[in-house]
Amino acid sequence: MKTQKLKIRQSFFVIVLLMSSVFSTAQEKIAVLNIHTNLPGYTPETMGNLFRMQLIKNSDYAVIDRWDLNTYIRDKNINPNCNNTICLTEIGKIIGVDKMLTGSVEIYGRKSIMVSTRLIDVYTGVPLKSDVTEFIYNPEEIASMIDIAICEILDKEVDQNLKRKLTDKNDFASTKNSHTERLNASGPRIGLTYLTGEHANRFEDPLQKGGFDGYPAMFQFGYQFEVQYLNEGSFQALFEFVPLISGLDQGLFLPSLTMMNGLRNNRSGWEFAFGPTISLNRMSYGYYDNGEWHLEREWNEEDGENPNFIVKRIDSRGDFTVTSGFVFAFGKTLKSGNLNIPVNLYVVPSKEGMRFGASFGYNSKNR
Repeated sequence: MKTQKLKIRQSFFVIVLLMSSVFSTAQEKIAVLNIHTNLPGYTPETMGNLFRMQLIKNSDYAVIDRWDLNTYIRDKNINPNCNNTICLTEIGKIIGVDKMLTGSVEIYGRKSIMVSTRLIDVYTGVPLKSDVTEFIYNPEEIASMIDIAICEILDKEVDQNLKRKLTDKNDFASTKNSHTERLNASGPRIGLTYLTGEHANRFEDPLQKGGFDGYPAMFQFGYQFEVQYLNEGSFQALFEFVPLISGLDQGLFLPSLTMMNGLRNNRSGWEFAFGPTISLNRMSYGYYDNGEWHLEREWNEEDGENPNFIVKRIDSRGDFTVTSGFVFAFGKTLKSGNLNIPVNLYVVPSKEGMRFGASFGYNSKNR
C-alpha cells in the first residue's frame, strides 16, 4: 500500500515538472533594438533601454535583455538601428525570438512628442499591430509616455487618468503639478531690519528726548506659517503669517505680525508677496517748538493755550500703540537635498522713512 502511494506521488511530481517545462518553453520571446529619437538628452540606445524596461514591466514575454542583445549584435554583426519590417524579421530569426518591437520617439515643433510602436511577428514577417500616440511636450514624463504606449500596443490596461493628463492640453498644468513637489517654506525666521528717515532719527535720539538711544538696525527672529490655497502647474498661491520680535539685541521688545499674499514658483523657488504688517510701538502726543520735540504734557497751561500743532509720533516715553504698514517682499527658496533655505528681502514704505530688511530660514518640508 505504501509502495503504491509512493508511486502515485512520484508520478504526480513528474507530471508537474513536465507541465512547468511546457509552460516555460511556451513563453514567447521578444527583442527590442535601438529606438529612433530626436529628444534632447536621449540616444537611440538609451531610448531602446527605456522601451525594454517598460516591456519587461508590462508584458508576459521573455524579453531579451540588453546584455544578451549586445552579445548578439557583436557576434552576429547585427545593425542595432534597424527599423524596417524586413530587416527586423531577419534579425528576429537570427537571435531566435518570436516577436520584435520597434518604434520611435520624436518631437514636433516643441509642442508635442509622438511615440510610435510596432509589434512584428517574426515567423510571418507581418506587423501585428501599430500604434501612435501624441503627447504634450513634457520630456520629464517620457518614461510614463512609453509606459502608456507599451500598454496600448499589448492591449494592456492603461491608466486613463494619467494618459488624459499627458495628452490633454487642458490637464497639462495639473499633470506638471502632480509630479512636482510643492515647496512649503514654513519654519523659523532670522533676519535684520534697517530704519531710514525720521524713524532712524527717533531711534538714535537719547532717551531724554524720547528716542531709544540705539542704532537704527535691529536683529529679528520669529516664525513663518504658510497656508496654500491655490496650486496650478508650477505655481502656488499662498497666505503667509509671520510673527516677529525685533530689538532684543538692543534691550528692546518690539513685536510685529505680518500677513502677506504671495505667489511662488515650485520649480525655481522664486516668490513675491505683499500685505499689511502691524506692530506695537511706544507712541506719544507732542509738539515741535523751534524744531525741538516736546511732550504735550510739558506745556505750561499757565502760559495759555498751546499754539503748536499736536501730533503723535514714536516716543520711548509713550504708551504701547498698534501701528500699521504695508510690506513688499520677494525672495528665493534654495534647496540642498531635503533642506529648504528661504531667503527673502522686504521693504516697508512710509512717510516717516523706508524700512528695509532681509531674513532667512530653514525647514525640510515638501507637500
